[in-house]
Amino acid sequence: MKTIVKKINEENMEAGCLQEAVSILQRKGLVAIPTETVYGLGGDALDAEASKKIYEAKGRPSDNPLIVHIAEVDSLGELTKEVPEKAYKLAEAFWPGPLTMIMQKSDNVPYGTTGGLNTVAIRMPSNKIALELIRESGVYIAAPSANTSGRPSPTKAEHVIEDLSGKIDMIIDGGAVGIGLESTIVDLTGEVPMILRPGFITKQMLEDVIGQVEVDKAIIAKSVDPSLKPKAPGMKYKHYAPKAELTIVEGAEQAVVDKINACAKQKMEAGYQVGVIATDETFARYEASIVKTIGSRYDEEQIARGLYAILREFDEQQVDVIYSEGFAESNLGQAIMNRLLKAAGYHVIEV
Repeated sequence: MKTIVKKINEENMEAGCLQEAVSILQRKGLVAIPTETVYGLGGDALDAEASKKIYEAKGRPSDNPLIVHIAEVDSLGELTKEVPEKAYKLAEAFWPGPLTMIMQKSDNVPYGTTGGLNTVAIRMPSNKIALELIRESGVYIAAPSANTSGRPSPTKAEHVIEDLSGKIDMIIDGGAVGIGLESTIVDLTGEVPMILRPGFITKQMLEDVIGQVEVDKAIIAKSVDPSLKPKAPGMKYKHYAPKAELTIVEGAEQAVVDKINACAKQKMEAGYQVGVIATDETFARYEASIVKTIGSRYDEEQIARGLYAILREFDEQQVDVIYSEGFAESNLGQAIMNRLLKAAGYHVIEV
């Protein structure tokens, strides 16, 4: 299959520029699209065969549900059995935006899209290209991240091309994404809403709108605990992982620097290529094969935007081992650490 790659400027879209992508979606093909979080691999959410193609292209486990992307709040009535009042409140506060809500699915949504579950995950992206494509095509777009399953999520079209060129019909290049981490997922099917995946929309932000919100303990655990099974099926799989072995080092700043330098020295003496994910505050203190700064420790949004890209850069430079500093787990930092821990396979050194 030859994959079409088309550049489209979100801020200056011309009439008809999405027509080719519209046609592909309407005939049950796959289009990779930019969103404000990461690039998504889109297909018709109400067509089980289109969803099957998404799973096959990504190599994604079939019990890992797809998120359905919509352009109008009224669509909730078609996709769910019942829309909780809290869903409308959250939609008013955060849509369009990086929040996914889980509700009981209607019969319109095939089990092939929901991973066999009776619930459906729905969000309304704020990216103008994604929104316009949904509206023009008349298709609700099921769209997990547009990468090979398990790899770092794509924040640029180049990442999608690397993973999926030749496997899907089209890639829309809308430039670098704004947030860089997947949406927050909140489950509204229980008595108390529960966060199943942390993201840009934090627990405090949700509670300011709807009151009490719980967090699935499995997603904030620092190690694999057999007694804690994540409620979101996708969270049980390894995600976001670079090809190199990744280790997180946590503790006081200088102690972390010293430990990483000691580990890096040992690995380099053994002949390994070593990468270090540093911050602006510590960059100059590291001695390793390749040291990259992810930004200032005090700018969580910058760190989130750069995380997946930096992991892919290390892959390109063929490092064997990566060491990363840990980050505070307040606000967006919780989502950053969730992704880092998954990418590292929970390999953490405390100093």
